Amino acid sequence: MAAANVLTTRETATKAARAKDEADIAAREAAAVALRLFDNDTELVAKLLGVPAEELEREAKPVTAARAKEIIEMLRARAERPRTSRPRKSRAEASDPSPPALDTTAPILAPDGSRADGA
Repeated sequence: MAAANVLTTRETATKAARAKDEADIAAREAAAVALRLFDNDTELVAKLLGVPAEELEREAKPVTAARAKEIIEMLRARAERPRTSRPRKSRAEASDPSPPALDTTAPILAPDGSRADGA
C-alpha cells in the first residue's frame, strides 16, 4: 500500500511539473504577444499588467517573433468565428422573475354604478 502511495504521489508530482511548464510557456507567450500588439512598448505593457518592465522583457525574450505572430493570428481567427452557442440572457433578465399577469377582466358594475361581485 505504501508503494502504491509513493507511485501515485510521484505521478501527481510529474503531472504538476508538466502543468507548471505548460503554464510558464503560456505566460511567456502571452507576454510576447502583448508586447507585439503594443508595438514593443515595454513600459506601457508593464504598467497595464502591473508587472516590472524587466520581468516582462525577461519573460517575453525566449518567444520568437514568429511564434508571437502565430498566436496573434490564432486569436484573430478565433475572434472572427461566429459563435455557435445559444445566446445567453443578461443577468437582469435571468434574475428578474417574469411580471405577474395583469387582470384584464373588467369589473361588473351594478345598475346603480356600484361594484358587484362578478365571478
